[in-house]
Amino acid sequence: MIEVLPNWHPILVHFTLALFTVAALLFWAGAFLRQRAWAANLTTTAFWNLWIGAGLTVATVAAGFYAFNTVKHDAASHAAMTDHRNWALATAGVWWGLALWSGWIGRKGERPPALFHLALVPALLLLLTTGWKGGELVYRHGMGVMPPKAASEPVPAGPEHGDGHHHDHDH
Repeated sequence: MIEVLPNWHPILVHFTLALFTVAALLFWAGAFLRQRAWAANLTTTAFWNLWIGAGLTVATVAAGFYAFNTVKHDAASHAAMTDHRNWALATAGVWWGLALWSGWIGRKGERPPALFHLALVPALLLLLTTGWKGGELVYRHGMGVMPPKAASEPVPAGPEHGDGHHHDHDH
């Protein structure tokens, strides 16, 4: 694995987030614009985004479990990691369910029903909440990131300290 990246979860999770979000937006656009000749293309693309996202989520969840069990952390971080994991498992289950449902719809050659479009709303809210909680792990708890090398070195006072930028670090 790349030295600065302790596992694959941070890479994979962004694809999961993007594919599911784009799938939902394309499903809604296809439904809203269903009178247009090309609206079926939006729905077809939405199906593929959902299915690829669902498949990739298997790897994302596996990498998340690996990160959960290998990244060094304290008690507060552990609680936040457990919360994120629980949200992630529920979220993955919902999206996998939507992928199976959409496979049934697609196999029959039908358009997704209104209930399917409605189900995308809580699914997307779960996804965004889980993503937020994952972001909190990184940006609030510093999980899975290396501290900057210069963090242990004191920064000289004054506006010029030899790094090529001019500002004061005393905020």
